[in-house]
Amino acid sequence: MKVYFCGSIRGGRDDVSLYRKIVNKLQTFGTVLTEHVSDEQLSDRGEASTAAADRQIHDRDVDWLRQSDVVVAEVTQPSLGVGYELGRAVDMKKKIFCLFRPSSGRSLSAMIRGADDGELFVVRDYSEDEVENVLQEFFDNLKTT
Repeated sequence: MKVYFCGSIRGGRDDVSLYRKIVNKLQTFGTVLTEHVSDEQLSDRGEASTAAADRQIHDRDVDWLRQSDVVVAEVTQPSLGVGYELGRAVDMKKKIFCLFRPSSGRSLSAMIRGADDGELFVVRDYSEDEVENVLQEFFDNLKTT
């Protein structure tokens, strides 16, 4: 199984250690095409900041998105890039699982929460200490459908 993981990069790296925990768990289910999102060395400037590099990143990531079997997004830290990836994934009819931590004090965008249809697009509120169990439950259910 190929997993596309979405997490904030240029929108802020406050949750990078949580991303690492998520990616480690996702790797037990298959190949994580975007494991670099959880790299603590990656700053909020991203991989590069030139127009040509941005185009290359966009095209590479859209290609990975096409290849993926499932998309998992941590959506607590607002990110234009994650929103864009989710919109593209919806258009590609990918199975999407969004994770949101209400304890952050933030409110999740209605465009994300409102997209939850319980099948192709699922949003789950969680706390950091239960993230591995939440992912396990999602992937267990994915295998039975």
